[in-house]
Amino acid sequence: MTPKIIKIDPYLAPYENDLNARINNYKAKKQELVADGSLSDFANGYNYFGFHKTNNGWVYREWAPAADKMFLTGDFNGWDVYKNQMTRLKNGVFEIYVGDELKEGSKVQAIVEKNGNILRRVPSYATRVVQDDVTYLWTAEVYEPTNEFSWEDSKFKMPRTPFIYECHIGMAQDKYGIGTYVEFADNILPRIKKLGYNTIQIMAVMEHPYYGSFGYQVSNFFAPSSRFGTADELKYLINKAHKMGIAVLLDIVHSHAVKNTNEGLNEFDGTEYQYFHEGGKGNHPAWDTKLFNYAKNEVLHFLLSNVKYWLCEFHFDGFRFDGVTSMLYHDHGLGSAFVNYDMYFSMNADTDAITYLCLANDLIHEINPKAVTIAEDMSGMPGMCIAIKDGGIGFNYRLSMGVPDLWIKYLKDISDDYWNMGNLWWELNSRRPKEKVIGYCESHDQALVGDKTIMFRLCDANMYSGMNKGNGDPVIYRGIALHKMIRLLTSSLAGDGYLNFMGNEFGHPEWIDFPREGNGWSYHYCRRQWSLVDNSDLMYQGLNEFDKAMLSFLKKEKILSKNGELSLIHEDDKILSYKKGDCVFVFNFHPYKSFEGYAIPVEKGEYEVILSSDDSEFGGHNRIDKNYIFKTEEVNGRECVKLYIPSRSSFVIKKI
Repeated sequence: MTPKIIKIDPYLAPYENDLNARINNYKAKKQELVADGSLSDFANGYNYFGFHKTNNGWVYREWAPAADKMFLTGDFNGWDVYKNQMTRLKNGVFEIYVGDELKEGSKVQAIVEKNGNILRRVPSYATRVVQDDVTYLWTAEVYEPTNEFSWEDSKFKMPRTPFIYECHIGMAQDKYGIGTYVEFADNILPRIKKLGYNTIQIMAVMEHPYYGSFGYQVSNFFAPSSRFGTADELKYLINKAHKMGIAVLLDIVHSHAVKNTNEGLNEFDGTEYQYFHEGGKGNHPAWDTKLFNYAKNEVLHFLLSNVKYWLCEFHFDGFRFDGVTSMLYHDHGLGSAFVNYDMYFSMNADTDAITYLCLANDLIHEINPKAVTIAEDMSGMPGMCIAIKDGGIGFNYRLSMGVPDLWIKYLKDISDDYWNMGNLWWELNSRRPKEKVIGYCESHDQALVGDKTIMFRLCDANMYSGMNKGNGDPVIYRGIALHKMIRLLTSSLAGDGYLNFMGNEFGHPEWIDFPREGNGWSYHYCRRQWSLVDNSDLMYQGLNEFDKAMLSFLKKEKILSKNGELSLIHEDDKILSYKKGDCVFVFNFHPYKSFEGYAIPVEKGEYEVILSSDDSEFGGHNRIDKNYIFKTEEVNGRECVKLYIPSRSSFVIKKI
């Protein structure tokens, strides 16, 4: 039977067998895992493994099939390695019951004996993992997520169109130090709400030993990072977000894991193949991390249970799946340009990983049909956001990763005198048919030391001396103007949702540099300087106010749900205009030419300006009259409005 995806994209017709195999692999694996049950019933590993309270103590279970023996040690038994031996059950499972000498908060380690060697491990289903301040060793704390948390989010409704504020809890404060879940909830959520974002996407929640990994080298998949607080404090954050009408997505990392053995899953039972592939196949050549073996049912059980855990225990509203491109292909997409469809369906495709992604999406939407899943895929894999039954992989959205790359290229390599309006229109509108994308101008990677955000690339060192209002620095005024224009153009054209990284909305001036030896373990760059945007004497406030006004306009007019229709492109004048619904967007990217009486084709009627990047409150020059009513007239046989279009400005007119 021909999958529906081929009707959506006829260029896929030669790959019908591959697409049918995608569907059949998913169906066969699901049947193998759950038979007549549901994936949700299958994904309950966290309710069995790990630590759980009993009537007179605790029970701890672990899957370690290659271990000769297992023991539990900790402060409850004076760290005696051999005192508390675990019992081997079937299928490589070990179990131990411990009395009330083991208490909540006790620090513990799992001990694996393999070929006479003693291996110290952090329990794989640990829900709280902490680092000793003196020895720097990581241990689990006995902790069981409680059902006693008072959730107050039963009336929360998912936003129809996601406007996403990507954030990192630890660096979200102005202070020199690591921020907490509670500080974020109390100090930052109100800012996000005021700006108009309706979704947050949180990085670095899953525990990771190296702070500077941005949370992308996970060691303990069921443990919220203790750097930021406790599990209940994370729940407080999510609960508060929901009460404010803000959805919460987890940046989930199932594409790889940290290679550390003392902290993570690597060689947990003494073998490299318990969770990961053997040999070179199990190592990511670019990330120096371990790669899951998605063909093993036990690994699927672990990962799918992890997905359900975050949904059910913490009320996350969905996930942004990290590193999807790396999962899809045996070569992890390294060095591939993906210039033709053969590259998606050759022997390079990792069918086991694709099946896992289908199962994960199925599970997520089984538990919460309104949950949102976003794929970080730069390859453009066909069907990423098509229903599984139709030959797709089942995500709701993919990140439009080519758009930040486009802006980097323009800003680095091309003077804005030579920006190509036709190319911008084409690139920002390009996407696979019937597949939704999240548009964004710049990625969080661009904010890291060694790279530059859009604002920093536009203004560089001038930001340190030229951001005072009235300073008159032409570099700053150019940067502010283009920053707003790039954002309005991208947010209105490049996606069915929009994403911004924390602080970039107001042009945060400095990169992120995690504390390390090279910077004297400083937190100077590992924070967000909200004091800059709160200072009415600085021009950051104008960028912030424009972002707020832009989001309000996009939501009120439902711009992201409407198709764009090109009105006019003029390369020499650097004019780009297009229509969405009753709104007409006008951009003049020319660095110095302003145009009087410029004819823009529109539907017959009267129009008024409803948003202008040139307003003085947004750091502009107030050259656009928002009180004037424009009436159409015929120009060269077409109905037009004649507009004054200042240089480096953008505005939106709406039919009255």
